[in-house]
Amino acid sequence: MLETGSRILVIDDEPQIRRLLKVALAAHGFEMAEAALGREGLTQAAMSRPDLIILDMGLPDMDGLEVLKQLREWSQTPVIVLSVKEQEETKIAMLDAGAEDYVTKPFGMGELLARIRAALRRSLKEAAEEAVLTLGDLRIDRVKRLVTVAEQPVKLTPTEYDILKTLASNPGRVFTNTQLLKAVWGAGYQNETHYLRVFVGQLRRKIEQNPSRPIHLITEPGVGYRLM
Repeated sequence: MLETGSRILVIDDEPQIRRLLKVALAAHGFEMAEAALGREGLTQAAMSRPDLIILDMGLPDMDGLEVLKQLREWSQTPVIVLSVKEQEETKIAMLDAGAEDYVTKPFGMGELLARIRAALRRSLKEAAEEAVLTLGDLRIDRVKRLVTVAEQPVKLTPTEYDILKTLASNPGRVFTNTQLLKAVWGAGYQNETHYLRVFVGQLRRKIEQNPSRPIHLITEPGVGYRLM
């Protein structure tokens, strides 16, 4: 199994959450290291070289965002952020700074485990990116720049294709509005979110069976989009 033997570092100051995660992760074949403080977590990350990090945004000694920024100076280990609902702006900042995904407290253990498995799969695939990506009835050939839905070719504009290609570079990962705008339109367009709304709407009409209830191009309200 993919997760067997994978090392997970949990950085969270709540002992009950660390205990809960330790039991659940061990039951699913993970090894777990833990830290209650941000600085301790950075030291643990350097020493244990985990395959994935679960990082709480509210730590007593330093902000979770600062922990992530320092980590990203030397490591690209996938990070899943634990947040609370009202921390939307900080959540966006964490994703922009390089977090892989986030889970909102209180979280279901099944959801967290699914996010962990997905992040580990993406991490393993990054080194050998597939030329053809198949997501249900959606097929994206990134070499030939061809997109089909239910084996029927779909004609996309260059901008629509660039949005889809960016999301397809890491399926399942949340891309913030800022990340997408910079990737597709370039620096200086980070605040032009209306561009995204227009082109995502057009793209959904071409790749979704029911654009009003999309199954591929999913909106993360107030944050951005992910390709499922």
